[in-house]
Amino acid sequence: MAPILQHSLLLSVTVATATAIQIPFLSFPTSHDQAPIDVAKPETKPLVDSSELQDLISGDRLMARAKKLYEIAKLGEPEFNHPTRVIGSDGHLATLAYIHDTILALGDYYTLSNQSFPAVSGNVYEYRLVLGDEVLKSAAPMGLTPATKNKQPVHGDLVLVDNEGCEQSDFPKDFPKGGIAFIKRGICPFGTKSTNAYKAGASVAVVYNYEKDPVQGTLGNDLSEHHVATFGLSGAEAAPFIKKLEKKEKVDGIAYIDADVNIIRTANIIAQTTLGDPENCVMLGAHSDSVAEGPGINDDGSGTISLLEVATQLTKFNVSNCVRFAWWAGEEEGLLGSDYYVYSLPEADNKKIRLFMDYDMMASPNFAYQIYNATNARNPTGSEELRDLYIDWYEQQGLNYTFIPFDGRSDYDGFIRNGIPGGGIATGAEGIKTKEEQKVFGGKAGDWYDPCYHQLCDDVGNLNMTAFVVNTKLIAHSVATYARSFKGFPERTDAALAGMYEAETKYHGGRVFW
Repeated sequence: MAPILQHSLLLSVTVATATAIQIPFLSFPTSHDQAPIDVAKPETKPLVDSSELQDLISGDRLMARAKKLYEIAKLGEPEFNHPTRVIGSDGHLATLAYIHDTILALGDYYTLSNQSFPAVSGNVYEYRLVLGDEVLKSAAPMGLTPATKNKQPVHGDLVLVDNEGCEQSDFPKDFPKGGIAFIKRGICPFGTKSTNAYKAGASVAVVYNYEKDPVQGTLGNDLSEHHVATFGLSGAEAAPFIKKLEKKEKVDGIAYIDADVNIIRTANIIAQTTLGDPENCVMLGAHSDSVAEGPGINDDGSGTISLLEVATQLTKFNVSNCVRFAWWAGEEEGLLGSDYYVYSLPEADNKKIRLFMDYDMMASPNFAYQIYNATNARNPTGSEELRDLYIDWYEQQGLNYTFIPFDGRSDYDGFIRNGIPGGGIATGAEGIKTKEEQKVFGGKAGDWYDPCYHQLCDDVGNLNMTAFVVNTKLIAHSVATYARSFKGFPERTDAALAGMYEAETKYHGGRVFW
């Protein structure tokens, strides 16, 4: 993929009593409500030690930051009627200001940069899908869907589309104008299905699953004028309507989506140590944004906070290799910030990143200690060594762990696709905890790892502090290990990454494209 040209814009936003400061690429509000950290001179600092850095991690400090982040999320209330830190909101701008101020207070230990980029942002305010006389409970708008015409309910006949709607020929030639296209989920992008529905004359597209589960997806980030309002629907709720349509029975529908899709500007924040070998960088990241539906204090306020706390405590040490912290914007919109960063990197700068570590959702209330199952067989060489570092640490602490697929659901995706070794840990999102996991991690089998995933209740009370502290210590260990030495870690190579990852990965962030 060709590098994306960088853009710059100065935004000035005043939130509450905050005053705006201008910094490269973007202007954030800041309240200057914290005292500068006393950073020792480099020559007086010991080389970073994993045990010593871990010992500095405090649950009280993590909780204090979480409470601060929730207060910041409340700045989104005037526009969204509830706390949120979604990109483009005052809550997210203030989140960026908080990150910036925290790093700035650490003095000259870090160089601080802010990478502004354009982002496609979509918000859905209300929606409903009625087929026949049934309100469909599993129906949910696709990410970045346009609204129904004039943001009003539309009426139309339900039309069963052949195959998977990936070709225009799958749609009947006599498709009724304004009809509702009923399309099976398949191998082509949801955006392609929506475009084909538009060309056929449909007013709405409904993509139903071939399994009983619901479909959550996105139409992509191209801001197409040729998409129609598009829902995902579970296979279980779709089944009776498919039978009726196959019997040539008429099914009418009413669909309604009130939504906006716009191009906005947001920013990544990058902090790199001024100490350490700049040709060999340890990089780690978390995303700074939440979904529009809630404040995102676990997703990914927890990762954001963990990185801030590790970055703060690291200033007490010297490092042999440079450490680069990143807070990505637009992860919830489809990994926008991390993709923009990686694809903008010149090849020489790409090679300076020895590995990338992703830390997304560190404190799920019904947690499992999850390690991405990154192997050298299908990922850039070094990914497996990072995975094994996490394994060894959990085992040394006498803690259980489990593996989860390394399948593109978070910000590591762009790094892997561009040849940079990667991995990470998590504590679980909407997945269901098994009985076996309940035995080894506690919690409740049959429930989501995070019952408040992408919901309003993802607030301070949604954090499991045991998991939060444990995983922040593991983050500290990963940073200290590689900041101290890359001995035994594979050198970066020019070899292309195994094609298996790209061939098998259908996720790009939290939603699937096909």
